[in-house]
Amino acid sequence: MANWQDRENPRAGGAEIHLHEVFGRLAGLGHRVTLLASGYPGSVPRVELDGMEVRRTGGRHTFSVAAPAYYRRHLAGAGIDLLVEDLNKVPLFAPLWARKRCVLLVHHLFGRTAFQEAAVPFAAATWLLERPLARVYRGVPVQAVSRSTAEDLQTRGFSADAITVIPNGVDLSFYTPAPDTPRFADPTVLYLGRLKRYKRVDLVLRAVARLRAGGVPARLVVAGRGNAERALRTLADRLKLGEAVRFAGYVSEEEKRTLLRRAWVHTLTSPKEGWGISNLEAAACGTATVASDAPGLRDSVVHEHTGFLVPHGDVPALAERLGAILRDPALRDRLGAGARAFARGFSWDRAARDTVAHLEAVLQGPYAPAA
Repeated sequence: MANWQDRENPRAGGAEIHLHEVFGRLAGLGHRVTLLASGYPGSVPRVELDGMEVRRTGGRHTFSVAAPAYYRRHLAGAGIDLLVEDLNKVPLFAPLWARKRCVLLVHHLFGRTAFQEAAVPFAAATWLLERPLARVYRGVPVQAVSRSTAEDLQTRGFSADAITVIPNGVDLSFYTPAPDTPRFADPTVLYLGRLKRYKRVDLVLRAVARLRAGGVPARLVVAGRGNAERALRTLADRLKLGEAVRFAGYVSEEEKRTLLRRAWVHTLTSPKEGWGISNLEAAACGTATVASDAPGLRDSVVHEHTGFLVPHGDVPALAERLGAILRDPALRDRLGAGARAFARGFSWDRAARDTVAHLEAVLQGPYAPAA
């Protein structure tokens, strides 16, 4: 495996959850899994995580150069059968240097959404590096985590026949409803994830302010950390939300589960995701989600069954759908039950089994090294 981060990296997110849940299970089945990832301040160069050997080289801004060099020095002759490039940021273009069978695992591509997060030079570099993907990975089998991602890849020139969709999973034994854990006393909306500009948490703040102005005593919990927190706090002050919004910062898995169980509704308003794992975690806890009708999110939220999808950026529509769930206990219960039933169709065990089947099929197929 080659991925920019492992789950111990402070910047780890949904892609790293997927990596460790799926490929940790492959290691548990007896496969030898080595993860090549970037280092970070205070990290050690080698460690075992979830049965996988993790090797770290380079850093956040140098991994794309350090990874091929490290691979050639230390891993090229290590009896590796297959290299899976986990693409969730900048591509590593593994077929050009691995000289092994490769599989490209794609969560989502940034495209122009990169300009909503990074400074123009970095966003432009990300956008430009995505341009040659179809050429560099021509003939490479692709695993996509959602239909939305598969469709995006096809619009960029990838063959539909090369793409296998294997959705994310959720730990159904951990994320469960808890009848003995009551909902918050006040109508509460939950955002849970990284605080990045492109996540558009500002839309949630504005929607909650609109609800309160309309007489709905809505409260908001924002759980997570990131470089957009200061701007979001400033916006909350400008909207005069006061104690109606709580920035909870980093939360443990147990705290996250408690918040998902206690919230009246969960929300995710990104313009684009690979899947939206927090939507599925909320669903597994019996909590509905209101999300942007955007790639990835429309895969993990079933409109009017597990929650609602609203046009991205439409604050009045977002507020209206959040308010409907906050005001109507019967609707809240119906959507929560539908969400839990939907989540039962997804498990990490299923994702791991399907991944094993896909990788074994790749190994049995023809192999043509990159020129």
